[in-house]
Amino acid sequence: MKRIAELFNIEGEILEVVPHGGGYINDTYAVSCQREDGSKVRYILQRINHDIFKNPEALMDNFVMVCDYLKNIVKEQGGDPSRETLTVINTRDGQNGVWVDGNYYRMLLFIEDTVCYDICQGPEDFYKCAKAFGNFQFMLKDFPADKLTETIPNFHNTPVRFQTFLKAVEENKSGRAHLVQDEINFILERKAVTDSLIDLLNAGELPLKVTHNDTKLSNILMDVKTNDSLCVIDLDTIMPGLAAYDFGDSIRAGACYTAEDETDLSKVYLVKELFEAYVKGFIEGSKKGLTAKEIETLPIGAKVITLEQGIRFLTDYLDGDLYYKTQYADHNLDRTRTQLKLVADMEDKWEEITKIIEKYSV
Repeated sequence: MKRIAELFNIEGEILEVVPHGGGYINDTYAVSCQREDGSKVRYILQRINHDIFKNPEALMDNFVMVCDYLKNIVKEQGGDPSRETLTVINTRDGQNGVWVDGNYYRMLLFIEDTVCYDICQGPEDFYKCAKAFGNFQFMLKDFPADKLTETIPNFHNTPVRFQTFLKAVEENKSGRAHLVQDEINFILERKAVTDSLIDLLNAGELPLKVTHNDTKLSNILMDVKTNDSLCVIDLDTIMPGLAAYDFGDSIRAGACYTAEDETDLSKVYLVKELFEAYVKGFIEGSKKGLTAKEIETLPIGAKVITLEQGIRFLTDYLDGDLYYKTQYADHNLDRTRTQLKLVADMEDKWEEITKIIEKYSV
């Protein structure tokens, strides 16, 4: 990894390269360097999983275009672009990344004095996270979406995910389908849910925007000194999408005080206080730039994206755990069950959460 890191335009001598973070998809390392004056600087080195991201060069073109655009916006707002946006470190020959031994690598400047959370610490933190993602969408409102490559085709196309799931059930490559019939039936009964947002988009009732498409809490860096949201990270899936996608994925991942693989399902439920905090922050962060229909469909986004993630986890479980990194045999099944439990709880609380939406839509 040191040999690979040295291919990038880093400052100083490399002291160490160590694994960093716990992402499901890419392999991530922290690279520590010492400059000639004795000061230290760190970088993030990542191996992009090209089994998932088939065209990493196009992904990095998206990445750099968006980061450069955001840096200009942050400067206009009087912020610090080196901390409030990601900085891509080019290779020594000026490229966005490099192929080494059949793998593609990129490097980013490490943003110091930050932390990210896998599980929400409380409504105030979740509100700050919501404002960050709402503002992220607002800052990109004038970005030309047609310049972006679709890094994972049909990423949040839930009807396509549903069809892929049906194929996985039929093929049953892992031989596990008989173990998860209740989960399969739960998804089959909600086929209409999977169509709902795409139908509204196709009918012209929802606008297509530049969206992050992976807005979980852990993709926000928080300033350790102020505990304010600082920087949106993990831009690999930034593509054209719907506001409801970004809202929904945050609710799925953050409006619950349990991990994504919690095995005690009695602990898995939508926390209304967290949901309300996120609604308030997301609408404020977007500077009220959402249409009335977009706001109305935010809870639908939460339900659709949570169900979609359950579909994806169960599909991978049936296919033999090929997509997500797993730590034990039923890891994807445990992840599936938390998502489906959240969907069921949203349905039970539907009247309450729609009233929360109405409260902040005025």
